[in-house]
Amino acid sequence: MTLIGRRRFVTGAAGTALAVTGTTGATVQGAASGTAREAVGAGALPEVRSPARGGPGRRRAEFRGMWLATVANLDWPSKPGLTAEQQRAELLVHLDTAAERRLNVVVLQVRPSADALWPSPYEPWSACLTGTQGRAPGWDPLGTAVAEAHARGLQLHAWFNPYRVASHTDPARLVASHPARLHPEWVLPYGGKLYYNPGLPEVRRFVQDAMLDAVRRYDIDAVHWDDYFYPYPVAGQVFADDEAYARYGGGFPDRASWRRHNTDLLVSEMSARIKETGRDVAFGVSPFGVWRNAGTDPEGSDTDAGVQTYDDLYADTRTWVREGWIDHIVPQLYWHIGLAPADYAKLVPWWDEVVRGTGVGLYIGEALYKAGDPAQPAAWQDPGELSRHLELAKRYPGVGGHCFFSAKAVAKDRIGAMAAVVADHYPTRVRPPG
Repeated sequence: MTLIGRRRFVTGAAGTALAVTGTTGATVQGAASGTAREAVGAGALPEVRSPARGGPGRRRAEFRGMWLATVANLDWPSKPGLTAEQQRAELLVHLDTAAERRLNVVVLQVRPSADALWPSPYEPWSACLTGTQGRAPGWDPLGTAVAEAHARGLQLHAWFNPYRVASHTDPARLVASHPARLHPEWVLPYGGKLYYNPGLPEVRRFVQDAMLDAVRRYDIDAVHWDDYFYPYPVAGQVFADDEAYARYGGGFPDRASWRRHNTDLLVSEMSARIKETGRDVAFGVSPFGVWRNAGTDPEGSDTDAGVQTYDDLYADTRTWVREGWIDHIVPQLYWHIGLAPADYAKLVPWWDEVVRGTGVGLYIGEALYKAGDPAQPAAWQDPGELSRHLELAKRYPGVGGHCFFSAKAVAKDRIGAMAAVVADHYPTRVRPPG
């Protein structure tokens, strides 16, 4: 059985993305703009702390997050081409909804495809805003999001995708000033999409520079990366990095080791460069939930997933935790309790063991978008499935919270799964972690 990360689908057409999440429009129910803002003054939020990790006395506040995706207009804006006022109004509704659901972190996608939701000197404005890549939207979405999130007692984590360039393979469709057109040697087509080549040091430096611009200019609380490093494998296709491998891979036993080294460098260098800014900004990664299956590596999880991050995405996520290159990890455990190939109840304790003694926070990525989706198995038709996830996770001291995919599902709450989580586990607002 092939199991894939939920962000694999969002690189396709908007219609495909909506079909997977089961949402069909931009309607956000139950959000009352203004009332939430008045109710969540920072001084009124009690702090709930999770058990100690990483040494005596070290404690971390509970993480209650939601992803707010912009690629393919998955969550926001509801469609490209809205006015600045309409875009801003929709954003504020999402932030109000997060506050009303007693969440404390919003993870906003601000660099979905080698573009930007702020006036970046490195990359063009995202087409998800105006419908035309490079066209200014008439306002600063990231700056507004940071200010308005903080006004509601929410952290704002800026979510970047390092290497994805486009959901097509035609560079001519990119704006003329796009770095991928100015440096065609940086780009490789694969699986119907364009990617920056992770094997090139100049690419690695450039994408770090582009992301660090936001770190330096805005009061964001964290840098957040998703599960895309090298692209998910596509049957019958080859990621054509032969030239880069010939140039830089001579000291490695095989291409896979060299690729993992490239990804390790991306993470470790970014970690160091964030610290060099002097800003109080955390660094978190949300990988596909299976590092390696136990059938591949005895230290892997008791799973039989069709994708393993170590082998297929060249992302050694366990090493990143052990080396302390990241401040927290949010594995996407998007499977129900009891699913044979990837059982939520087996993966949570495996990740708990990974972070033990490291001081790295562990927050579990939850598939709220599956709840009530008729295409999903029976477990996801039960409104209590996600609440049971949180109950199970309480048994493991390394788990410091959860993050829900995604904002539309938090708002729509198709069968009341989010309402059950709030009723059972979030009786009051709490301060964000950090």
